[in-house]
Amino acid sequence: VRTLLPYADEAIGSAGRGDLSDEDLESLYAPPATGRHVRANFVASLDGAVEIERRSGPLGSDDDRRLFVTLRALSDVVLVGAETVRRESYGPPFLSGDRRERRKKRGQTPVPPLAVVTGRGLLDPASRMFHEPKAGHPPGPRPIVITCEAAPEVRRRALSGVAEVLVCGGEAVDMATALGALGARGLRRVLCEGGPTLLTELVAGGLLDELCLTHAPVLAGPVRIGLTAGAPLAAPARLRLDMLLAGDGALLARYQIDSRLIHSPPKDAT
Repeated sequence: VRTLLPYADEAIGSAGRGDLSDEDLESLYAPPATGRHVRANFVASLDGAVEIERRSGPLGSDDDRRLFVTLRALSDVVLVGAETVRRESYGPPFLSGDRRERRKKRGQTPVPPLAVVTGRGLLDPASRMFHEPKAGHPPGPRPIVITCEAAPEVRRRALSGVAEVLVCGGEAVDMATALGALGARGLRRVLCEGGPTLLTELVAGGLLDELCLTHAPVLAGPVRIGLTAGAPLAAPARLRLDMLLAGDGALLARYQIDSRLIHSPPKDAT
């Protein structure tokens, strides 16, 4: 990974435009020291697809995966929608020993917990995300399931045996309430890994601070899932390019949300 924008160079000092180490990346992407920070991370083709054959993996690269792990290492919690968990066959997050040690020095748990958003509780308690990590990796924090009152009680009870279940909303999950519940547990640096509907809900609610988007040198073709989905936004959300890195054929961009509110377009003066 190499830096392209000059203010990225300034942020890492002596590393300049050379290859960036894992520590350099963690320094570049370090979230604010105080307050809540909600960051989303996606990879997309040049024509806007976030999946090929319903998985993001074919769009990724070695450097994109390095960034993926880096952002997990910096987060307090990994937030993801239930459909993405099923489609990508999520397991418990795990990190290398060096990254776990750096987290310990920052006062974090060795690995971040996984928090899954599901409006109807349609998760299998036997799935791998609720169980032990890969051989050689220590167990991580208990997963979190974020759901709502509309989820059948029998499903919520079943999931409470393998995860902490948070009820945040009535007929649907209220993401502002969910983020508040995570913050009350000390999980204020939030990394959203998808999917498009959850991303759109965060943007619509003025809850997203930052979008990390890897532009993969791929044309995925038509009839693919795009970066956003679900209910339309009231107006386009404006973002500001904050950093751009060159990876192995891909561009790794970081954008800041210009405003925490989505404003309606100005009315015609006439």
